[in-house]
Amino acid sequence: MYLKYQIVIIMGGTSGMGLATAMSATTAGATVFISGRDQYMLAMALAELPQSASGEVVDATVVKEVRDFFRRSDPFDHLVLAVSGREGSGPFESLGVDTLKRAFDGKFWAQFMAAQMGLTKLRENGSIVFITAASARTSIPGTAGLAAINGALEAMIPTLALELKPIRVNAVSPGVVKTPWWDTLPSEQREAVFAQTAQALPVGRIGTPEDVAEVIMLLLGTGFMTSTVIECDGGIRIK
Repeated sequence: MYLKYQIVIIMGGTSGMGLATAMSATTAGATVFISGRDQYMLAMALAELPQSASGEVVDATVVKEVRDFFRRSDPFDHLVLAVSGREGSGPFESLGVDTLKRAFDGKFWAQFMAAQMGLTKLRENGSIVFITAASARTSIPGTAGLAAINGALEAMIPTLALELKPIRVNAVSPGVVKTPWWDTLPSEQREAVFAQTAQALPVGRIGTPEDVAEVIMLLLGTGFMTSTVIECDGGIRIK
């Protein structure tokens, strides 16, 4: 119960890695508040979590909604940014600028805004954890757009750790993880990607949301870690 009496806000906490982190944080004794942009998904997530958890519909891409959310919030200890869009991948030659702009809005700007506006209520001994992606540092054809988004987030981490001290600022960089992010692919294609990736990884499998949640929990509970990007990718970066 090492997070007992602490408050954790998870933006994008209604599914995948965000929801897994919410579950782990409540188990560790934290009071957890999740947000998501869909009412149905929020209700389903809260039904899975202990009754101590609560949540609210917030579209993290809308400035006013994010600002108003933090104005209503009580002071809190940790902010986990699991917000992500589903665009940005594809061959560079055909990747539309408008598509990439929407992808930046869905992840980079959403996480940026939440971190910035959350500072008004984040306690000075607290922490921020960004969830980026291994595409920031791997060379996989078709991921240039994702590399730009996640690389931009990771580039901020050391600077923010100095600028916002003593607030700790870290990031987790997942590889291929079985989450709803992949649901845009037809099921057969999705399973083929998972199987091919698992075969290529040193660990022999793709990741789970719980794998990533374990790393996030480490960062929430360890007061001597800041300016760190932890790779949780099964070794995908190894060539």
